[in-house]
Formats: sequence, C-alpha cells, structure tokens
Amino acid sequence: MATRVLSNDHVESAYERWAPFYDAAFEWVMGYGRKAVAAEVNKFDGRVLDVGIGTGLELPMFKRDIDLVGVDLSESMLEIARKRVAEFGLTHVEALLVMDALNLQFPDDSFDTVVAPYVLTVVPNPHLLLDELSRVVKPGGAIILVNHIGAASGPVAWIEALFGMISHWLGWNPQFPWSIVGDWLAKRPDIELLERRPVAPIKLFTLIRMRRRNPGEAAGSPLSAANP
Repeated sequence: MATRVLSNDHVESAYERWAPFYDAAFEWVMGYGRKAVAAEVNKFDGRVLDVGIGTGLELPMFKRDIDLVGVDLSESMLEIARKRVAEFGLTHVEALLVMDALNLQFPDDSFDTVVAPYVLTVVPNPHLLLDELSRVVKPGGAIILVNHIGAASGPVAWIEALFGMISHWLGWNPQFPWSIVGDWLAKRPDIELLERRPVAPIKLFTLIRMRRRNPGEAAGSPLSAANP
C-alpha cells in the first residue's frame, strides 16, 4: 500500500480544516511530546525558533526569559496562536510568521535552539527540513524534534499503511521510518545525535535531540558544559 506524497498544498488545506478544532482533537495526545520539547528548550538561554508552531499549544510551556519566534504554513493556525499569546501575556514571543519550513527566511546561524514538534511527517521533504533546521541553528546549538516513527512491521505497521492512503487528507504521513532521519545523519558529520527516546502516551511518539557541532570539532568529541 503506497503512501501518497504530501505537498505543501495538501498540508495547508488540511490544517485549514483542522484549525477550528485542532486543540480539542490533539492537545492531550500530543501534549506529552510538547512538554518534553519545552523541558529541553528550558535548559538553554537565547533565541529559539519553533517550526510548525500551529496554534501555539506549547508557547505557555517555555520559560519567559528566551526570545521565541514561531513559524507555520497555516495562517488560520497562527491566528489562534496569536490569540493565545495575547491571552497569556506571552511577552517572550518575538514573532509568529507564515513561513515554509523547507525555505526558512532567516540567515544562517540565527538561533541558539531550534525545535520542530510533529513536523517531520508533515513536510514533503524531511531531509530538506533537517537541512534548514541545521542551517539556521548556531554552532553548538540544539535541534529538538518530537515525532511519530512508524512501525517496521506487524499490526501497527498495517494500520499505519491504511492511514497512509489518506495522508493527503490528514495532512501528515503515518508511515515514517527512522531510516529517513538515520540516513540524513549519516551524511551530516556536523550534526550529532544526542538522544532518541519514546515519550507518552503509550510510546506513540519519539523525542529526537541533536546538536550542531562547533567548527573544527571532531565527531565523538565530548559535549561542552554549556550544551549537554
């Protein structure tokens, strides 16, 4: 059963449909992953980019002494995020911008930390997304993702394949093998995988924590105290 290839048009139209009830449908099931991402971000200081900010569910989870920029492809989702910023008085939010995650309109080395919750399975080209995240994060900075990683075999894989047939309507790809990330990492000696661990509920999602190495830093070098 072949999964349809998503396009930005598929994703944008899907999230226009999801926007009015996205929070009600997904706040609980994805909340654990968002909290895990925020906990990692809150270990650091500086400027943070949140790619795929959506309705901004994780915005109140971030500490207030960072400068945060959020981007998303859906204007309807961002409208809800802006209301959340006003409601909670989130003065640490620098900007919320409509932007394609595969073509981030920021200079190289713009952010101390970059996060992308639940985005890998949404974009048409995950490798290009990872390239963009690693381009805009500063050397020594963290890249933090949380995402569903598809099952290799068994009943869960079959269920994911069935949902994959309507991925263009859902707006995400339920079939997403770890090899997509692993193959990209194998070609990027400048990026170090620090952690890959399941998060609740029922280990449905995976937290992926990476770090862009400093210039001249050899693969396998000990991590600095500033960015454990």
